[in-house]
Amino acid sequence: MADSIYTAVATSTGDGRAGGHAATDDGILDLTLAIPTAMGGPGGGTNPEQLFAAGWASCFHSALKGVAAAQKITFTDSAVVAEVGIHAEEGGTYGLSAALHAELAGVDQATADQLIEAAHKVCPYSNATRGNIPVTIDATVA
Repeated sequence: MADSIYTAVATSTGDGRAGGHAATDDGILDLTLAIPTAMGGPGGGTNPEQLFAAGWASCFHSALKGVAAAQKITFTDSAVVAEVGIHAEEGGTYGLSAALHAELAGVDQATADQLIEAAHKVCPYSNATRGNIPVTIDATVA
């Protein structure tokens, strides 16, 4: 394995997603966790799926901008929305699924589709989940 160029360190304490606490070693991320109301919990805090979605959206957005720059393609505005679902599976286990929606302005649909395919090949989150969970990607142009 190659040497890491950066290692994020986060610690979860307490009751995990059920009212626990998560923080990074630098103190920048410091939050209370809660089971969402959609899963029968009290809400009022974030949860692992939201954190994963935020990380993946940010990472994919950076990958999208990187592949566009490498191909000398410019767009006027962009956003990436990540949806991460959790599902009960057979045997009492849980699984995830994801949908990534890229929104691009200033390019045509074919270019947007090509860019998200390229971003999906280089994004570390996409590579880590490839073949492990169902993932869909799509682009909308404005």
